[in-house]
Amino acid sequence: MNPHRDEFIIRFSPPTHAPLWLQRGAVLSEHLTIDNSPLLFGCRTGICATCLIAVLAQENGELLPPADDEKELLEIVAPADAKARLACQIELCADLTIHYYGK
Repeated sequence: MNPHRDEFIIRFSPPTHAPLWLQRGAVLSEHLTIDNSPLLFGCRTGICATCLIAVLAQENGELLPPADDEKELLEIVAPADAKARLACQIELCADLTIHYYGK
């Protein structure tokens, strides 16, 4: 975690949308929309996996590891992918490059 930064950048791969700057601690599901990102969100609580992403790169900090509930769902929807996360469960504390698995 980088305690000296207040904002972090989210980049998308492929770069279908412009990068976004968000405040430290921002929950991605509260700030990403159909207009500013390729991600879709269903339940926004970590039980539907609509927002399944791969975190391709982290810079200037480290994300907190997934909570137990998120880990359980990731074992079902992306069992062999150590980079898989649910975007709705990420509190921003690093620059990220992410890939959305959805359409």
